[in-house]
Amino acid sequence: MIAAAIVAFGLVISGISMMQLAHGQTEIAQVTQPQTAPSVPAGNQNGPAESKPGGTRPTTPAPEPAQPDADARKAGAQPALPSAPAEKVAPPIKTK
Repeated sequence: MIAAAIVAFGLVISGISMMQLAHGQTEIAQVTQPQTAPSVPAGNQNGPAESKPGGTRPTTPAPEPAQPDADARKAGAQPALPSAPAEKVAPPIKTK
């Protein structure tokens, strides 16, 4: 009984939608004009770096490793990230 009411309601909604389409009361969305990007990024006088296929990506400042090497640690450098926790191993699952 409830299922029949839900199906009937869906058919009514579909019928109303079809009537609105038949009367031509459709509204079409209008696309806005694309925004123009600034030619030179802020703080850069000569523009963006040249794009080269297959080349390396220029980074400023240069990326640093999360864990400093042994010489840097002796000099007092702190790691950017804490060390990963040790893996926990559970006992094997017993078969019944």
